Amino acid sequence: MFTVRRNEHNPILKPRPQVSWECFGAFNPSVINDGKRIHMVYRALGTPELIEPKMPDFSTVGYAVSDDGVHFNDHRQLFKPEMEWEKFGCEDPRITFFEGKYYIFYTALSKYPFSAAGIKIAVAVTTDFVTFEKHLVTPFNGKAMVLFPKRINGKIVVMFSIHTDMPPARMAIAELDDIEHLWSTKFWEKWYTNWQSHTVDIRRLPEDHIEVGAVPIETEKGWVVLYSHVENYFSDQKVFGIEAVLFDKNNLNIVLGCTKGPMLVPEESYEKNGVVQNVTFPTGGYIDNDYLHIYYGAADTVGARASVYLKHFFMTIIPGNPLVERSIHNPILAPLLNNPWESKAVFNPTAIEINGKIYILYRAMGEDNTSVVGLAISLDGVTIEERLPVPIYKPRAPFEEKRIPNGNSGCEDARIVRIKDTLYMTYTAYNGIESPKVAISTISITDFENRNWDAWSQPIIITPEGVDDKDSSILPEEFNKHFLFIHRIGINMCADFLPSLDFAKNRVNKCIEIMRPRPGMWDGKKLGLAGTPLKTERGWLWLYHGISPRGTYRLGAALFDLKDPIKLISRLSDPILSPETTYELHGQVDNVVFPCGAIIRGDTLYIYYGGADSVTGVAMTNLKQLLDALEK
Repeated sequence: MFTVRRNEHNPILKPRPQVSWECFGAFNPSVINDGKRIHMVYRALGTPELIEPKMPDFSTVGYAVSDDGVHFNDHRQLFKPEMEWEKFGCEDPRITFFEGKYYIFYTALSKYPFSAAGIKIAVAVTTDFVTFEKHLVTPFNGKAMVLFPKRINGKIVVMFSIHTDMPPARMAIAELDDIEHLWSTKFWEKWYTNWQSHTVDIRRLPEDHIEVGAVPIETEKGWVVLYSHVENYFSDQKVFGIEAVLFDKNNLNIVLGCTKGPMLVPEESYEKNGVVQNVTFPTGGYIDNDYLHIYYGAADTVGARASVYLKHFFMTIIPGNPLVERSIHNPILAPLLNNPWESKAVFNPTAIEINGKIYILYRAMGEDNTSVVGLAISLDGVTIEERLPVPIYKPRAPFEEKRIPNGNSGCEDARIVRIKDTLYMTYTAYNGIESPKVAISTISITDFENRNWDAWSQPIIITPEGVDDKDSSILPEEFNKHFLFIHRIGINMCADFLPSLDFAKNRVNKCIEIMRPRPGMWDGKKLGLAGTPLKTERGWLWLYHGISPRGTYRLGAALFDLKDPIKLISRLSDPILSPETTYELHGQVDNVVFPCGAIIRGDTLYIYYGGADSVTGVAMTNLKQLLDALEK
């Protein structure tokens, strides 16, 4: 579990309209920390000078310095095209200090209109950022070369993107004995005869398009390489995300860990809107004070910085360090064939603790596909001490009673919250024909403990007419004499402030957007509240399920301000629970973990969830660790 935090001063690098060579863009920054200052080289986009034919824009390399890594000054044009093989631009520099010299690799453009044959890798070598020795590196199409800042097993090592203009691109490695081999045509011709054997394949799918991002960063765990992952590369819906891979220090053929999805995707306006829409592209990074600082280009227009706490990052990407652990007794609830009302599936549970007992209210289905609410009781949070033989709640109103024989209908995916001496249960009411609606019913604590199920109030629809609404709950405290009602409309998590809990008088009538999907990430398609928010000393902990474009349901976490419950403090970049076990991967709906409730006992958070819309499981995590991941 880790959080990627954008710098509050973003964008930290902007074009200067009054300066011709960077009037359109200043982006894709690469940085190096010499212990005194941070040097930055970046791609500057401006007007062409004496270029024929005339181009709409033209790239050169800019330079700036900083004392804090955020505020850069002394901007100047570092170098521009001089050679025939770069006459149409110098793009996307990466800088490495190696054995007494600075090596700045960049993409050299020799043809316009641009084509693969005219896109190659070049390098500028300097000791003083004033004079340069330039060389064309690859005789074939390539981009984004980075030089490891030290020899590995006595070899000079570079990594780069090959065949970027014949997608999907691949990442490749070359090992050299002498630095001058970098610009040796003979060396590269020999290397290219068997280029496939030099590639590093970290793609999840064959159609994934990946490009080398920042210069490798040496850590005690291994080499961290930030790279660009492009989802939907072959469509008009490209999403440029930032990912990372961890290589063994001494053997780059060994991958120790990798992000399972993007760490960062375009969300902010400066990432969505620019010369090229919806781009976050990593080009630099360094480690300082236990944080990995990531530098990236946004929308091919500006440069930005984000940071991730290194300890949490490693704990997440290196296998064998689960921060959320499933119970060895999972599934703790499975269908009972002798109970017709729950013979098909028991899943998507909510939970509440009352007087030392944990009540697990779960969605149950029989063969006729009617959803009702069952009840199981646990004392330790894991072991089921009692399971009631009859449902505690069944459809009672036209908006939830079956309209199509054997079609799905009923009371689905309940969430429960205690406010004073009353339990409020919200759920999805569905009759199989009309759009799903949010309904609510109440019962006193006394009646609930005495199992007087006839005492449930008549359900009331909260959802406005014609609105598809699900995944609702109520914050258990008043704010400014109002109650916060949370739900999902469409694909976003929303909220509404209600003056009272008299739902006969108060209906949801608007949607204050709380969180939205992050396109390209694990929660890029749709969001939903995964149970009543939990109050902690550091804020309101919201668990939520996120749906990926491929339909996988995972669990995420976010932290909201205690005094302003709709003010988002942070949101984990990665999920805390994903489908991995057989009972989560295969069922009525494959690839689903779907929680509707959680409780806190001491330092432990118990999360109750449905697996593949078929069974019920429980997972545990240390609350402090989770909150630390959200705060750091």
